[in-house]
Amino acid sequence: MLLNVHVKDLALIEDVDICFGQGLNILTGETGAGKSIIIGSIGVALGAKAGKDLIRQGADMALVELVFSVDSKDTIQKLKDMDVPVDEDGQIIITRKIMNGKSIVKVNGETMTLSALKEIAALVIDVHGQRDYESLVHTDKHLDILDSFTGDEATLLKGEILKLYKEYKAILSELSDFSKDEEQRIRDLSFYQYEANEIGEADLKPGEDEELEEEFKKINNGSKIVESLSEVYEALSSNDGISSRVSYAMKDLAKVSHIDDKLAGFYDALNDIDSLVFDLSKDVSSYIDSLDFDPERVQYVSKRLDTINKLKLKHGKTIEDILNKKDELDKKIEALSNYDEARKKLEEKSLKVKESLSEASYKLSSHRKQAAVTLEKDITSALMDLNFLEVKFKVDFEAVDFTSKGIDNVQFLISTNPGEELKPLAKIASGGELSRIMLGLKAVLAKKDAVDTLIFDEIDTGISGKTAGMVADKMSVISAEHQVICITHLPQIASHADRHYLIEKNVKDSHTYTDIRRLSDEESVTELARMLGGTVITEAVLSNARELKKLAGK
Repeated sequence: MLLNVHVKDLALIEDVDICFGQGLNILTGETGAGKSIIIGSIGVALGAKAGKDLIRQGADMALVELVFSVDSKDTIQKLKDMDVPVDEDGQIIITRKIMNGKSIVKVNGETMTLSALKEIAALVIDVHGQRDYESLVHTDKHLDILDSFTGDEATLLKGEILKLYKEYKAILSELSDFSKDEEQRIRDLSFYQYEANEIGEADLKPGEDEELEEEFKKINNGSKIVESLSEVYEALSSNDGISSRVSYAMKDLAKVSHIDDKLAGFYDALNDIDSLVFDLSKDVSSYIDSLDFDPERVQYVSKRLDTINKLKLKHGKTIEDILNKKDELDKKIEALSNYDEARKKLEEKSLKVKESLSEASYKLSSHRKQAAVTLEKDITSALMDLNFLEVKFKVDFEAVDFTSKGIDNVQFLISTNPGEELKPLAKIASGGELSRIMLGLKAVLAKKDAVDTLIFDEIDTGISGKTAGMVADKMSVISAEHQVICITHLPQIASHADRHYLIEKNVKDSHTYTDIRRLSDEESVTELARMLGGTVITEAVLSNARELKKLAGK
């Protein structure tokens, strides 16, 4: 459930804080008051496009914060699987800051990408605007809607089909390599053998390149190293070097060190320095002696690195990549060398996977067709409740070749008037009808839908009178199962509100602000009267508003 929306410095909003509750939350206001900005702000928090032009004039940044309460253990587990930290109380806080066209998204304090945010949002909230209603005319959405009604077993089957389909396509791709003629097969075999032999002859060892590069670095800078270290050794060990001077100092200090304990300490310190200098000069000498600039070794290292780098250009960035390529080539060589046997094995594997894919696909199709019968009845009933007379609704199936979703192509057909034959939604439904059909679908899917919060914007497009009252009743049905947030301009729908919010546009200090506040019961009646009666609110209009709320059971 969406508990709270906080919007700051976005478009016409300076600072708005809205607390929503369970049931039907209705938002109303005059035309142009900024109703779309409120829903738009929620959309921004959920990952919608957000340019710097959304930042309120004079502000440095805009902020939208949504607070959700999640009760479903299944949803909480899915969120945890997506690395979203969820507290014991199931609270999810989504924050999005917009600054100079850039945005920072956080979920429970963890920074998230926009793509991850949209996946998270899909688990907790479902927003429907005019574009969503219009999406009903696109048949590619119909199969997903049917599947959401089909149940958990269908979901498991879809996952199995997707896995099998990918495997099947990969096998077909491999089999396509066996469609070559004999000449091509021989050419490919010769090429693969050449590439594999080249790698094999190189006799590469993991990590060898790094060791050789380190050695080459030493060799390449050998004269500089020897010159510098010789100077160091001279400074440490010559007759006039550090070691001799420390020895002289120790002899002088030995004559007086017995007089004072502090002098004895100086002597001990010099003794330590003398040991360090001696050890260092010894190590430097050993390192110089270890440097070997054998011309043959120099040539070997250079040539070896050249061989390795040429193979890297052809097969990958590391020796491991090159060795992996060798394994791939060996498999191709084996397949082409034993062409008929390898093809036969792959064909047998293809038939087994296809058989499993076919079995799962037909099983899913059967589940879909059983669910479609119930869905047709339920949606027809829901649409009749929404003032569609003698409506007919059908889920039309067409068998297709294997896809990642099975073997079904599904399209919703509808007839909204007596005597009309069933036709695709795109050819028959108007904007107002589409919004009611979407509402009917949501009413049917409500008990199966795990998403707790539904937002409807422009659900009342193109409807009025009796139909508006029937839409309002259906919204109440949905709000018994879900939290519903709805923007409306119809008093019939607004009268059913469990919580009623007024969106207003105000001017202060020559600046325009959009604000929102929750209405008391009496204020809600006054707002309904405004929606009913226009500019002049008479006692008769107020009486009508009260009657509306009474009829709505509010």
